[in-house]
Amino acid sequence: MNKEERQELIRHIIGTQAIGSQIELTRAVRKEGVSVTQATICRDIKEMQMVKTPGKNGKYRYAIAPEEEGANAQGRFIRMLKDGIIAISHAYNQIVIRTISGSAHVVAETLDNFEWKEVLGTIAGDNTILVIARSNEAVNVLLKRIETMTGITEEFPDADE
Repeated sequence: MNKEERQELIRHIIGTQAIGSQIELTRAVRKEGVSVTQATICRDIKEMQMVKTPGKNGKYRYAIAPEEEGANAQGRFIRMLKDGIIAISHAYNQIVIRTISGSAHVVAETLDNFEWKEVLGTIAGDNTILVIARSNEAVNVLLKRIETMTGITEEFPDADE
């Protein structure tokens, strides 16, 4: 199966099933008899500009962005950051981002989709993201970029508040 056929199959699966992770999507494609790796599915998700949207049960699921939004994927990503981030702070080469409950994985994936060279990786919990920067100096670049996109400046509420 070539890439175009595989991506058409993915469109069909996403349109008919509630798929919330790359692993679930990989399994669904394999169930259709296609030998595929999770890395290939990850590339397809990025190429197809798939987004996660809340499902009827409150869990996030993949969806194909409408054509007009696909052309403006970066604007959609920025909205996800603005809507999800509550606070941000850093120490050394690490940035900690607090999000609204249940959205850390969506915000982290959004950050990953930017593919910033300064980011080594992200780890997401329920409402907290750890961003590992490649250097202490890269943290300032990343903080400025996030502030420019979201208007959120570095500041965590004090524990006493």
